[in-house]
Amino acid sequence: MFNKRQSEHYRTSVDPNDSLHQKLLDQLITLVNQFTDKEGQTQTSIPFLSIFKHSNPGPLAPGVTTPSFCLILQGSKKLLIGQDILHYHTGNYLASIIDLPATGQVTRATPDSPYIGLRIDCPIQEIASVMIEAQLSAPSKDTKQTRAAFIGSANADLLDHFIRLMKLLNKPEQVPFLSNLIKREMLYVLLTGEYGQCFLQHAFFDPQADGIGKAIAWIKDNLAQSFTVEELAKLCNMSVSGLHHKFKALTTMGPIQYQKKLRLQEARRLMLGEYVDAGTAAHAVGYESPSQFNREYHRHFGLPPLKDIKALRKSSGLSGPDID
Repeated sequence: MFNKRQSEHYRTSVDPNDSLHQKLLDQLITLVNQFTDKEGQTQTSIPFLSIFKHSNPGPLAPGVTTPSFCLILQGSKKLLIGQDILHYHTGNYLASIIDLPATGQVTRATPDSPYIGLRIDCPIQEIASVMIEAQLSAPSKDTKQTRAAFIGSANADLLDHFIRLMKLLNKPEQVPFLSNLIKREMLYVLLTGEYGQCFLQHAFFDPQADGIGKAIAWIKDNLAQSFTVEELAKLCNMSVSGLHHKFKALTTMGPIQYQKKLRLQEARRLMLGEYVDAGTAAHAVGYESPSQFNREYHRHFGLPPLKDIKALRKSSGLSGPDID
């Protein structure tokens, strides 16, 4: 159905014969089950920690991966980013350094063995803060760039930090102080581990400097503003070919396509969460033509705006005024 290529960042799951890893994963699953039996996403009392549970495989769902890393405790999932397909399984984590349009799907889950995942939100500023405080070497401009989303395998040290974080949910008075300390320790483990070079990418650590980081930051800050690749390249003091090549290397898509997908996701969020109508949402994200917005929305999400939002509200149990 999809003419995609397998991602070069594919990683295998934790070895099921590794008794220590399995013991830690089982302990985490037990802790998760103490705090939620809810399907879908559960936001915990720790602001940056969310739990995901799904009892059955799901459909392909377009969305945006935000700066975070998501650990799978049970089950499997895949992510489509441009032409890449990233598969990840029990013991893997998906890390995303920037907002990245993608399509996700839970591929292995049953009522007896549901998909279970934990997500830690971690903006790039927090990664940079840990890097500076720990006096880790800054990435060189000559360091080869990798995708802004990649898959890694959790080691025992990282799993132990997740356990400490989950146990903290039983001590709400300690959450405000200790949760952030544990999170910084987790980031240190990631930055000094096997996949540290994937987190420490030069392009993202100074978005005000000339280069691809500035281009990505500008698009996010000016979502409703149209631009040409030539204009963006000049703004970032890059050649057109250099901008396009580096942008696609990081995001798997060109700058215009990146902006369009972010626009559509933001319009969907406005309609679903702020109850605005389709015309208002389209205008807010920079569309001058309602018919063009409807066509591109339908192509991206599979339904026209009105039907899509009604279906989302029905499936999630949300109520709200009708949209036009």
